Amino acid sequence: MTISLLELAAVFFYIGLFTIGGGQVAITLMYDPVVGRGLLSAEEFAAMLAVSESTPGPIGVNMATYIGVSQYGILGGIVITAATILPSLIIILIIAAFFEHYQEKPLVQNIFTAVRPVSVALIAVAAWNVLSISIASPALFTWQRLAIFLTAFCLFLKTKISPIFIMILGAIGGMILL
Repeated sequence: MTISLLELAAVFFYIGLFTIGGGQVAITLMYDPVVGRGLLSAEEFAAMLAVSESTPGPIGVNMATYIGVSQYGILGGIVITAATILPSLIIILIIAAFFEHYQEKPLVQNIFTAVRPVSVALIAVAAWNVLSISIASPALFTWQRLAIFLTAFCLFLKTKISPIFIMILGAIGGMILL
């Protein structure tokens, strides 16, 4: 199924508008419109996610750029990236103009308190989606990949090794084992 550049920009404007909690939340919001409309397969989405997490910059913006370029070339990358970041820019400018005056108001504090658990839930859904794609897809799941994941996970939890070094070790392990 194809989607026009304007329609795709509207989808990513919506994603940018409701991405509270960071790029992992954006993943949750991107999955259905992108995979559900057939723009990318679940496996392509997972591969794009891995590349987006490994490259510098915000993951949500990286993914939006990748999707825009994959569908409409360089112009698509620019338009979809702009559509994704524009809502945040507008909201931050509005908040900056009024926050100092209203930050102590109970309603404002309650809104920020309520947004935190929602953000955590959306991040958990994103993690579950990525995990389920990786496990359910025969093209992505192998015992070697599981071993690399478990080793990296244990290193992260049990040592003070930098996550960057763990990623480098994972890449080396992938080159050797896969």
